Amino acid sequence: MSAFDQSGYAPSWYTATAMPAPERAPLAADLDVDVCVVGAGLAGLTTAREIARSGWSVAVVEAGRIAWNASGQNCGFVLPGFGAGIRNIVERVGLDRARELWALSEGGLAYVRATVHETGMPGVDPVDGWLNVSKVDDADRIIATLQLLGNDLGAEVEGWASDRVRDVLKSECYFNAIHFPRAFHLHPLNYALGLAAAAEAAGAHIFEHTPAVAIDPAGVRKRITTPHGRLRAAHVVLAGNVHIGALMPRLAATLLPIWTYLASTAPLGPRLADAIAYYGAVSDGERADNHYRIVDGDRLLISGRATMWESDPRRFAADLAADIAKLYPQLGAVEIEHRWSGVLGRTIHGMPQIGEHSPGIWLASGFGGHGFNTTAMAGNLIARAIVDGDDAWRLFLPFELIWAGGLAGRVAGQVGYWWSRSRAERRAQKARNRAAGDQQAEPVRRRPAPARNRTARAAPPETPPVAAMEVPAVALPADPEPDLLPTRMAEPATSADDQPVGQRPSRLAMKAGRSSR
Repeated sequence: MSAFDQSGYAPSWYTATAMPAPERAPLAADLDVDVCVVGAGLAGLTTAREIARSGWSVAVVEAGRIAWNASGQNCGFVLPGFGAGIRNIVERVGLDRARELWALSEGGLAYVRATVHETGMPGVDPVDGWLNVSKVDDADRIIATLQLLGNDLGAEVEGWASDRVRDVLKSECYFNAIHFPRAFHLHPLNYALGLAAAAEAAGAHIFEHTPAVAIDPAGVRKRITTPHGRLRAAHVVLAGNVHIGALMPRLAATLLPIWTYLASTAPLGPRLADAIAYYGAVSDGERADNHYRIVDGDRLLISGRATMWESDPRRFAADLAADIAKLYPQLGAVEIEHRWSGVLGRTIHGMPQIGEHSPGIWLASGFGGHGFNTTAMAGNLIARAIVDGDDAWRLFLPFELIWAGGLAGRVAGQVGYWWSRSRAERRAQKARNRAAGDQQAEPVRRRPAPARNRTARAAPPETPPVAAMEVPAVALPADPEPDLLPTRMAEPATSADDQPVGQRPSRLAMKAGRSSR
């Protein structure tokens, strides 16, 4: 194999830099296995690998190519936590259960890192660090988040003051930040291709161009029909995300489809160092905008904008370039070389769908733009449940299968995103105007600014962090009233038809989780 076969993939920087990989043949005969996994994205591949490593027979059927959509075309951030805000999780399940969920999310991140190193995956190129930056000077919010993570959840994170942020991200748009040294970014398509190879090495069979067109869930052995062959399996794992609609329309209706848009620049050369001296992942918005990282030495890979309907990525390429130019005018003109998009599925509550939907039918879906760690987590949870009878997946039972609102939900999601983006831009502009006014007034000041407006520089942690804060997510409609279409992951006995928040620190530069050392 001399080059990566891009057929079946949307053109992107990822496909242009993908490692050579074989195209898997479709299923062409009947097959009996212990487990059938529907979907060869990150969740499905992780599940298949872990089940096969336990000695069980497993087949993966994929309608397209391995990781052809969101799994292989995302921004490549591997972060702890979930798509749902940390405070929302605590409010819903309580602090003790939230700690358990965070530990699982951290385990997912650790699994991705370990898999890369254990298998020696080529072209994955992991780079440590995630900096979540604020465009408003709101040290109180940063401190509150650090306190929740450190004091309540036992996490270890860093608070960065504005001067430290601007040492590495040379933009007057930025203020304070929270830093996660153990988060990292990588090449998602090469990771997925390497994960597929690892699953096959463990004994799994992967069939591309093999859509599951029907499932008969009755009996001990489930029947999965594909165009050219049938499978029988004791367990079926549905890991097709929003693409499961034709097979399981009621399940697909619990996900809001969201298209996100990405671009990579042409080489920026030495001028990139005049703007960015941080090589980890960067997020600077509370919603879908903006996320970026340095790739290929002197390019920027940018993710931003969101729509509830598919749109041409070329419509947003100039906007993404303009976002970077606004942050870093010293870069001059920014040329976009690749642009692409991917669709993800997000639940109303922002938590993934993980568990046994009905006897022998398992669900791993709804990772909502925060999928690298949670897909790894889900694959391991479901594999342990099937092979060992482990019930850790039940931690997700409080997060029900809730109808996403259909067309009305998509309209509300789009309007909510536009409104939140506009609000964020106004707040950021006010913060920049205030900071500029303070700088002009500085020579005539006789006393320093109040302490609450100044933040101390954080010292580097002695050990890396193992938990996360609220992650930027696309704006969605509020949760519906509890009596509107509530469904739950089924307990094992149900039928296939069932649907289923101490003393506040005085400084920003705290290191959370001291008690754990």
